[in-house]
Amino acid sequence: MKNLLDKFSFPVLIILALLLGTAPIGAQPHLLEKINMLMSGTLIKPLDIFDLLLHSTPIVLLIIKSILFFKYKTRS
Repeated sequence: MKNLLDKFSFPVLIILALLLGTAPIGAQPHLLEKINMLMSGTLIKPLDIFDLLLHSTPIVLLIIKSILFFKYKTRS
């Protein structure tokens, strides 16, 4: 997993997380909409589940990369 995350730089992940996390700009972001649907129990359509995964993946990858970066940075 670490080797896969090493291929993505922090700036690229930050840009992807911001773009996909706030899309569409001007309306309620899909990520917030899908999280609200998940909390209310209405996230049942496969397309909505895929949309949640699509919009949250860069954020999750950024969090994991940050954790691994600081974990291995302190050991060196």
